[in-house]
Amino acid sequence: MANGNIFPLRTKVAALLSAVLLVLAFCLNTKAQSQGGDVFIPIAKYIQKGDADKLSAWFAKNLEIDIFGNPTECSQTQATQIMKNFFSQYTPKSFVIIHKSGNPPMKYAIGTLKTGSENLRVTLLVRTNPDTPQILRIRIERSSI
Repeated sequence: MANGNIFPLRTKVAALLSAVLLVLAFCLNTKAQSQGGDVFIPIAKYIQKGDADKLSAWFAKNLEIDIFGNPTECSQTQATQIMKNFFSQYTPKSFVIIHKSGNPPMKYAIGTLKTGSENLRVTLLVRTNPDTPQILRIRIERSSI
């Protein structure tokens, strides 16, 4: 009878160990994805939604925003307000990244922002180092297409 209880205990320990290893593997994979993943996926999502508040979480403390040829060096707070005003005037219908390039610590992407009235070209410059990627520049220009 005593031997009969050992096997269920071993099975429980093996199941628990397997679960712990699975969770550990998932956590390591998630960390690797966040370090080497595509930083432009969440940024593009917030631009498409016109969500300046969530987009601002990616802003550097100081960045450049250039809208239609009017560059402005601004703080993260000022940039958030500028983007809120922009999105209220040009409501996004869709945003698609059409080109990405660069190597850490600097990457950039070019995308097409479709609004109710215009197609706009958006260029993003992102510093991927240190641990948290940060948008250093947003340039929005009227597209010729």
